[in-house]
Formats: sequence, C-alpha cells, structure tokens
Amino acid sequence: MNLKSERRGIHVDQSELLCKKGCGYYGNPAWQGFCSKCWREEYHKARQKQIQEDWELAERLQREEEEAYASSQSTQGAQSLTFSKFEEKKTNEKTRKVTTVKKFFTASSRAGAKKAAQEKIVKQGHLGRERNADNILRDLKEIFTPSWELASPTEEIQESKSPSPSINRQASIETDRVYKEFIEFLKTYHKSGQDIYKQCKLFLDTMNHKRDLSIEEQSECAQDFYQNVAEKLQTRWKMPPEKVEKAMDQIEKYIMTRQYKYVFCPETTDDEKKDLAVQKRIRALHWVTPQMLCVPVNEEIPEVSDMVVKAITDIIEMDSKRVPRDKLACITKCSKHIFNAIKITKNEPASADDFLPTLIYIVLKGNPPRLQSNIQYITRFCNPSRLMTGEDGYYFTNLCCAVAFIEKLDAQSLNLSQEDFDRFMTGQTSPKKQESDSWSPDVCLGVKQMYKNLDLLSQLNERQERIVSEAKKLEKDLIDWTDGVAKEVQDIVEKYPLEIKPKNQALAAIDSENVENDKLPPPLQPQVYAG
Repeated sequence: MNLKSERRGIHVDQSELLCKKGCGYYGNPAWQGFCSKCWREEYHKARQKQIQEDWELAERLQREEEEAYASSQSTQGAQSLTFSKFEEKKTNEKTRKVTTVKKFFTASSRAGAKKAAQEKIVKQGHLGRERNADNILRDLKEIFTPSWELASPTEEIQESKSPSPSINRQASIETDRVYKEFIEFLKTYHKSGQDIYKQCKLFLDTMNHKRDLSIEEQSECAQDFYQNVAEKLQTRWKMPPEKVEKAMDQIEKYIMTRQYKYVFCPETTDDEKKDLAVQKRIRALHWVTPQMLCVPVNEEIPEVSDMVVKAITDIIEMDSKRVPRDKLACITKCSKHIFNAIKITKNEPASADDFLPTLIYIVLKGNPPRLQSNIQYITRFCNPSRLMTGEDGYYFTNLCCAVAFIEKLDAQSLNLSQEDFDRFMTGQTSPKKQESDSWSPDVCLGVKQMYKNLDLLSQLNERQERIVSEAKKLEKDLIDWTDGVAKEVQDIVEKYPLEIKPKNQALAAIDSENVENDKLPPPLQPQVYAG
C-alpha cells in the first residue's frame, strides 16, 4: 500500500454547512444547499413560473385553434348570414311567447309554493318541539366539552391501524399511547389546546384525502401546517417561544406517528433504491481504516472503544423511530458520543475538522439500515425550525455531508493510489494491519487475536485467489491439450484411412486330427518300459 507522505484530513468549512443564500441557517444537500425556508421560497418561485408557462402555452394553443376554426368558417360566412338572421328572429319570438305564458301562471304557482311551505313548517313544528331539548343539550355539550373528549379513541386507533397484520398490534398500541399522551398534554393548554387538537384533526383528514399526491406535495402540506400552527400560537394565543417549541414537538409526534406508514419510504419514490445503493457502497468500503480518514480516535482505549460502540448503536437505532424529532435525537446522541471519544483521545475539546471524519468512519462501520430513507423522511416532515438552527440541525447537516462524501469517495480522498484503491474495492487485497510487535503491552489480548485472525484470513484469501487462478489456467491447458490430441488423431485418420480386409481362414491346431493328409505319422503315444 503506497501512502503519500503528506496526509490531508477531511475538512469542511463552517460556511459550507450554511444556506448558500446567506440567510445564516443550516443548508441541506436534499434542498440543493438551501435551508428549509429559502428552499420553499425557491420551490414556490419555480412552481409559479412553471404554472405561468403552462398557462401561456394553453392560451397560445387555444388562440391558434380559434384562429384555425375562424379561418375555416370564413368561407361559409356569406352563405350562412341570411340563415343566422332567421334563427335569431325565431329565438327572440320564442322567448317572448314563453315570457307571456309565464305571466299567467306565476302568481298561482307562487301561492301554491307558499302554502306548501307553510304546511311543511306546521308539520315539522310538532316534531321539532319533541327534539328541541335533545338538540339544546347536544349543542351545549359541543360548546363546553373539549374536542378530544368528543372524539372516540377507537376511531383514532382505527384510522392509524397498519395495513400489515404483522405490525398491526404494535402500531395500534403505539398510536394509542401517543394519542393519550397528546391529550394529556393539550389539557394543560386549556382553550388553546382545543384549537390545537382541531387543527391537527383537520390536517390528518386533509392528508387522508391527499394520498394520491406526490411525496413532495405532501411534504409541502406538512411544512405549511407547521408554519401556520406556530404563527397562530405566537400571534393569537401569545405563547412564549419555549412553550411554542414544546407544543410543536408534541404536534409533530402525534401527526407523524399517524402518518408514518404512509409517508416513510413510499413506493412512489426511489428511496429504497438509494438505500440499497448506499448499503452496497458502504459494504464495498469495509476495508477503510481510521488512518486513511485521519480519524483522531484511538479505539485501543477502553473508554473510547465504548463511545464508538454507543455511537454506532445510536445511528443504527435511528431507523426504529417513527417521529422525525426522535430520529434527530439519535443523530445528536451519536454525535455527542463521537465528540466525547475525540476528547478522551486528544485530551482536549474536539473541533469540527475532527468531527466529520469520525462521523464518516462511524457510518462506514455501522452501515445504518435505510439511511437515505431516514434522511429524506426527516428532511420532508420534520419541524423546519429544528433543521435550520440548533445542534440538531448542525449534526443532521454533517450526517448529510458524510453520506455525500461516502457516495463520492475515491482514491484521492483516502490519500491512496488509484491502483491500490481499485485492488481494495475489488477485494484482491486488504490494507496491512498493525504488526503484533508494535502492540502496546496494555492492549487487550482479544484485540491482538482479532487482528491476528484478520491477517490470517487475508493471507488465506490471497492464497485461495492464487489457487483459483492456477486451477482455471490448468483447466484451460487441459482443454487445449484435449483439443490438440483430437485434432492430431483426426489428421492421421484422414491421411491414412482405415482399410478393412476380408477375414482369413482359420489355421488348424497342431494336435488336431488331420483329415486331408493321411500320410503324416500318427501322434506319439506314451509307452511304459519295465525294467
């Protein structure tokens, strides 16, 4: 492995994480470098421009069609002029007659309708008196009873049931728990809590009727809902920012628990395809070492090793969460464990230049499931204020940068030659591990044995590859030799064709009876001599 003498770490300037429009908020690669607010503005501008262009195109096509129709009818104008005047006169005469006939019957019809309406009112009056008390009680109940008490919990759970029987019970239990927590939370807000519940119920009903929309349009509806509710809590109910943020967290938890199975990794998107591509890419980069990424973490220290394991656990746990805020919390916990690992290794606070390479290394080691789907889900349906500012937004932006770096990682990024990079990617060889002589005496024996086994497996892999290569070469030589022998035999057969001669008469045995020639003496007979 040829490493360059001058090593350069992975450096990302702080300005590169911010919105490229210069608003001061954190940007996101999924929003083309804009923050949530600027991206929505750019999206609306592009959408309005597209609508205007489509409208102008439709008007132009309509004008062309009308002009073509007018030109085709101009040749028939002179012939139909007299007929058109006749039709107009006939229509006016018919209208006048109809109006005259209506005058005779209008008064009686109005009187009949008025009489029928009076009879209907009298008939319904008796029934109305009987139901009047019940209606008053029902109206009073609707006025003075909170909205969440009128709603049926079974309806809430029934709407949120998962279509898959295997996860039906789990989804129902979790939805029921979240619903009860949300109701208990709203009770502390009194009248504003009733308004929040009505807004959430209306939003969920609207989303149920917008299943056919694209995921981007559904995301736009969710972002508008977040913004409208937050503004209403601030302007109408005069809530302080801390209370508004707490309410928005509960609102997001409630509605996204209900909407999770519909909007996470939907079939109409290519999120699943991106997930498989990222997982395949990370598996192909399993050979990347901390030294190649200039990661300032020493896993030989037990405390550091524990922090690395916790960080990997947190980033993997992100996929099990249903609420975007909970997924962000997993990313934040993972990042804090990384900072602690760096701090313990270096005995000083970690910097941003140390954090990103370590985060890339953690992602490569953990290979989180459905990474792209989780990132897209957070981007589309998380409260935008969390992604634009604060530590959650900072850590999430770094995770997006880490994934983008992994997708574009090449030999230059790892300070390797292209030849070595290609060999590592194809599995022909692996980077050399640390020699056993250079181990510190305090290192765990299990770690030493693990690296020793890895070296042995690497050697066995290389040996197996050589044997397979030589076996394929031997097989090719055998095939070539067989073909050569067969060709030589065929040439000899063609050059010296086989001639079949008639069968010769069989020779008589020496001691057989000689029928044809009686002159031969008879065979000798054994004799016995006495003496």
